[in-house]
Amino acid sequence: MSCSYNNHDIKSPPKKASAVIKPIIFLLLIITVILLNYFHLEQYLDKDRLRQIAASYGALVPIVYLLVWTCGPLFLPGLPITIAGGILFGPFWGVVYTAIGATSGAACVFLVARYLARDWVAARISGAKLANLDDKVARHGWKIVAFTRLIPIFSFSLLNYAFGLTKISFLPYVITTFFCMLPSTIAYVYFSSNILDLFQGKISRGLIIGIILVVVVSLIPLVYKRVKARRGEEAEL
Repeated sequence: MSCSYNNHDIKSPPKKASAVIKPIIFLLLIITVILLNYFHLEQYLDKDRLRQIAASYGALVPIVYLLVWTCGPLFLPGLPITIAGGILFGPFWGVVYTAIGATSGAACVFLVARYLARDWVAARISGAKLANLDDKVARHGWKIVAFTRLIPIFSFSLLNYAFGLTKISFLPYVITTFFCMLPSTIAYVYFSSNILDLFQGKISRGLIIGIILVVVVSLIPLVYKRVKARRGEEAEL
């Protein structure tokens, strides 16, 4: 099976927009830290204190977090939600809640595309491009979903919409999405669970491990493209 992408098969978000989102998120984080220090609220940069506060509300905070994840992918990028999960719940429960929430969000977008917004999604993806993805899914099934989760070259949300228009069944889609998103989920949650150490001027072991995990996950698409290029092949599905 040739599990690769053609850059013309599915429209990725405009480069300018996608290039601006992450810097804005990190800029907002820096501004938040400055404001917390200005108003002498440094205790809210203590991850243990934040997790104690979240735990004091019992199941309410995890439930709200899962609800945000379920509806968020319809109109929000997943990165800030993931960062919040790592900070509030720590590396273990952060991964658990984020994996469940991100899968729920992917499932929600899938169902919206399949039953409520087919015309809107079809307008974003041309007939030939959608037909190509649908053909690959018809021949390879869940393996195509696994590939797109393990090597996230294109927009998470856009692919969720696109898969909703293909022939893949809902249950295989959800199960594959859950398990194949775990590597990137673990990396980003572990990193974000230690990110407040950096804002407090600490370079902890957990933070270093988190940075390494994020770098490794981020390099996977680049390595994949380079391997395909050396073989003289396009990164096509």
